[in-house]
Amino acid sequence: MIDLIKKTLLAGVGAAVITKEKVEDTLDDYVRQGKVKAEDAKIIASKIAEQGRKEFEDVSQALAAKIQDLASRGTDKTDPRIAALEQRIRDLEAKLATPPSRAGEP
Repeated sequence: MIDLIKKTLLAGVGAAVITKEKVEDTLDDYVRQGKVKAEDAKIIASKIAEQGRKEFEDVSQALAAKIQDLASRGTDKTDPRIAALEQRIRDLEAKLATPPSRAGEP
């Protein structure tokens, strides 16, 4: 499951890099066409990059919170089961440690 989460996050980072390249290419085209000044293109690119970083951080924090929530739910359900299994193991170990009594022996 951890690998899936890592792959998902890395895919998001890859998408962000591709998007950044597309934004830069588009802004460069606008500058060449005279639709936007080079200074304005830099400001726009900076704002888009900052917004992307903020959104990525927000999503990362939300994902981390969700994972923590799911992990804690699983623990609540499995703790009693684990405790019961541990008790069964102790009981079985105690039985194995006690030698069996033979019929007819005092």
